[in-house]
Amino acid sequence: MTQTATPSKARPPHPLLTLSEGRAVFELGWFVALRRAMKRLPKGDGHSVIVLPGFLAGDTSTRPMRGLLTDLGYATYGWDLGRNLRFNSDREQALYALLDRVHQESGRPVSLIGWSLGGLFAREMAKHSPDKVRQVISLGSPLSNDRGYTNASRLFERLNGKDPEPLRQGRFSRLDEAPPVPTTSILSRSDGIVAWRASVQKPGPQAETLEVIASHCGLAVNPAVMYALADRLAQPEGEWQKFDRSGWRSMVFRTVATD
Repeated sequence: MTQTATPSKARPPHPLLTLSEGRAVFELGWFVALRRAMKRLPKGDGHSVIVLPGFLAGDTSTRPMRGLLTDLGYATYGWDLGRNLRFNSDREQALYALLDRVHQESGRPVSLIGWSLGGLFAREMAKHSPDKVRQVISLGSPLSNDRGYTNASRLFERLNGKDPEPLRQGRFSRLDEAPPVPTTSILSRSDGIVAWRASVQKPGPQAETLEVIASHCGLAVNPAVMYALADRLAQPEGEWQKFDRSGWRSMVFRTVATD
């Protein structure tokens, strides 16, 4: 059943949802239990995939996902930039340099996966260099310039100020606009860090939003998310189609639409 997100005042998730983020441990448990079975997910064509971590996290947090994607046939990269703490022009340029390097090494457009804040970076990288990006997939990312949707806004601003350098220079100003490449936003209504409404994309021929049942901290290991990633990444280059929710998938995934 398609659900509709109605406009509302920006609010972070309820504190009870935030306190329940510990359920990510169970999602990791399911990931480990199903790890061997997930090798049967749709295989890739060998193209490169860069995975960007969320706020406060580093490459260790995305290692399970990257290991699975490697097993599925992708050339998988972390961002190799330490913890995702500070955001300034140097960090921005390092992201563009990473995309340039991986694209040059492979000679093919690169898929980008970003978790939370990493998803915002992935979208902006695709806007900056759309010819080098095959598709973007964001996981629980706050696709809004209004930081009121996330419980992490105060800490982010304490570390980076209210207006980080790239914003003062006129960049990262339209986070709600999807890049000009196929873009999938995966969200959970039970996200305890980023309010789900902030992760809803404007509908478009190359933009889709999928809903799963997950915690914010578990999005990078949730088996349903892993299925969606494998399905999205396995599409032939230049033949992207929106996620097929027919059959059993309709019980696991919901498409969230805006008014």
